[in-house]
Amino acid sequence: MAGHQHADGEAHDHTAGASARQITIALLLTTAFLVAEVVGGFVFNGLALLSDAAHMFTDVVALAIALAAIRIGQKPADDRRTFGYRRFEVLAAAFNAILLFGVAFYVLYEGVKRFTDPEPVQSLGMLLVASAGLAVNLISMRILSAGKDKSLNVKGAYLEVWADMLGSVGVIGAAVAMMLTGWRWIDPVVAIGIGFWVLPRTWVLLRNTTHVLLEGAPRGTDVVEVRAALSAIDGVTSLHDLHVWITGADEPSATVHAVVREGVDADGVRTAIKRLLEEQFGVHHSTIQIEPTSADAGGLHR
Repeated sequence: MAGHQHADGEAHDHTAGASARQITIALLLTTAFLVAEVVGGFVFNGLALLSDAAHMFTDVVALAIALAAIRIGQKPADDRRTFGYRRFEVLAAAFNAILLFGVAFYVLYEGVKRFTDPEPVQSLGMLLVASAGLAVNLISMRILSAGKDKSLNVKGAYLEVWADMLGSVGVIGAAVAMMLTGWRWIDPVVAIGIGFWVLPRTWVLLRNTTHVLLEGAPRGTDVVEVRAALSAIDGVTSLHDLHVWITGADEPSATVHAVVREGVDADGVRTAIKRLLEEQFGVHHSTIQIEPTSADAGGLHR
């Protein structure tokens, strides 16, 4: 089995600690404003504001997932969870996606209903709350920007906040437009727009998490290409039980049984397979079993 260890474990701990601090600050800011935005949405009767609050809820969940992934992901594997705890992030993200679908459909339903039965909206209150939300988004983006190129978790959180910033801009635009024109239908239009904007992102999130939970191959990895490259290694006559998957959000792994010609250096073939998986396909966690030609009685297995 090919192991993979980090010689710079202490540096990774420092990076994780810094990322956790950044995410914690952004999480506290976003959570505090989420409460204010939900209250403001009900007080001022602004559906667009509630829709944006639903989107900001995705930020809170995403930040919480990122923080939990850092904390829990540092726990070592044990005899009960031999792959470790990285998949916690995937499970939480899948739950987030399912919940978001419900929120988005509710907003769409309410938006359509308000076209036929419009309700008064306090546009000035909407404007003030959404403006405060925009400020919180900008502050959170500033905090997260320092670590977004060093951590996938921080980068994902940064993109969530960036997307929510655009939602706040939409609510501000709706509030200003209603103040100038008095057209109440602008509120449900913006709410529906935010709902339709959230749905595709939610679908992508659910699709990606489902792919990981089904132990699918990493995005961008063609298993046919992997099989061909490994089969071309000198001494390999056939392969079977080739599996390439991701145990967490960004941890590709592979297992393969390679049948080799008689007299071939098995350790040399194993090293060549390991090096190819790492250098060409970015797979640093692999289990490689070498078998003699007699084991290939059934031909090529897949």
